[in-house]
Amino acid sequence: MIDIVLFMFYLQKSESFNDYRFILTFADGQVIESDLRDLIGEYVNEHELTTAQVDMAWSCLTFLNGQVDIAPETLARYVGLSQAKYTT
Repeated sequence: MIDIVLFMFYLQKSESFNDYRFILTFADGQVIESDLRDLIGEYVNEHELTTAQVDMAWSCLTFLNGQVDIAPETLARYVGLSQAKYTT
C-alpha cells in the first residue's frame, strides 16, 4: 500500500505563474495551486524560479539544474495532500 500512496504523490507537471506561485499536477490527477515561497524562498530567488523543472526519474521539483530539489512527498505534505486519503 505504501508504494501506491507514494505514487499518488508523484509530481507530473509544474508551472510557475506569479512570484513563487506554482500549479502542481500530481500523478493521481490532482492539480494544486500553491505559494512555495516558505518552502523554497531561502534556496531559490525570484530570478531563479524560471529554472524550475520536474525530474521525471525522481518526480522531484528541481531548480538550478538540480542544485535544489524538493521530493514529491515533501511537496504533497506542504500543499496539504494527505496519505490517509489514499488508504482504506
